[in-house]
Amino acid sequence: MLAVQSALWGVGVGAFLAGSVVFYSVYVGLTPARIGIGLSAAGLVAVLGSMPLGHLADLLGGRRAWALGSAARAAAFAAYPLAHTFWPFLLLMTVQAAADTLSIGGRVVYTAAAITPENRVRVMAFSRAYLNVGWTVGAGLGAGALALDSRAGLLLLVLTASGVSAVNAICVVRMPAVAPVLAPDEARPSPWTVLRDVPYAAGSAVYGFLWLHTILWGDVLPLWVITRTDVPKPVLGGLVTLNTVLAVAFQVRVTRGAGSMPGVVRLTRTAALCAAVACPVAAATGLTHGWSTTALLFLAVLLFSVTELGISAGQWYIQVEVPPAAQRGVYTGLDRSMQGVTRMAGPAGLTFLVIGSGGWGWWVIGGAFALCALVVRPVMAWIERTARTAERVTS
Repeated sequence: MLAVQSALWGVGVGAFLAGSVVFYSVYVGLTPARIGIGLSAAGLVAVLGSMPLGHLADLLGGRRAWALGSAARAAAFAAYPLAHTFWPFLLLMTVQAAADTLSIGGRVVYTAAAITPENRVRVMAFSRAYLNVGWTVGAGLGAGALALDSRAGLLLLVLTASGVSAVNAICVVRMPAVAPVLAPDEARPSPWTVLRDVPYAAGSAVYGFLWLHTILWGDVLPLWVITRTDVPKPVLGGLVTLNTVLAVAFQVRVTRGAGSMPGVVRLTRTAALCAAVACPVAAATGLTHGWSTTALLFLAVLLFSVTELGISAGQWYIQVEVPPAAQRGVYTGLDRSMQGVTRMAGPAGLTFLVIGSGGWGWWVIGGAFALCALVVRPVMAWIERTARTAERVTS
């Protein structure tokens, strides 16, 4: 049931993202600059709101927060066709970002409460695999709507996303109830006290930096291919397909090593090393030609995909097993805030570093990933030896 709900979420989001920029531009009539402002505002909401909304998920309970976030997302999608000026568009963008954040926090809290400890990470892996399937289906639906090349097609795009999100909310409400784990009233902390857990914050920062690999292969690498190699553009579609297939086929299998902190260390370190090796492999494609370049590109994406599988499994274990049971939502919010910072700064910074340097930036970024591999063990050991309660964290 959890996996199917993740697939539904993926269909809705995938359908909309496939044509969101076209919708904003053609249907709403916004300029590229205003679209950029709206996207940045949504990113800022995700960064600043992740911990308070994660805390809210802890208080409401996972199922209720998940359903409420899904319903709010459905309403935001349904209202997009009514936003014909900038300010309503900006409001809807921020509401959608907040709804997504609450929904994701609720899903983590619910999964951790509903599933036995020995199965949590495995179930989250199945959910992630189904999410990728749903994302692919949704992207196909979005592409079909765009193929109509009409306002009706764009309207169908957002209404599909809204309808799927509404079904998701209804299905979540009908899932088995799990009582929320609450701290005593006198010990209930502020959502910001999670920042006192310096070891966890350090681990979250390591994972947040490692997630930059998705920007590298999803945004920077295509620009590199177009500007620095002789590879035909359709190859880019093959790279995306390779990543999706690997994520669906191997995500569950990878989690077999994530049942303990030593296993998490091994997975995360291997993931960081794969990202470190992928960067010079990508740099080499600027010096090769023809089929050798294509082969190196597929090798780079293969390595980045292994990175994705490893850090996903490792971070799931950390999120559900390390925090106090009553604070899983806010700890997940801290992770999302860290990832949000890197996602906001990453595209421009990494593009400048790689493209602007003529390729030397690949080596700098690879070195940074290698440094992450070195610090994984001491950071995880610090997290493991730190005592945690709902009232305070002591190192």
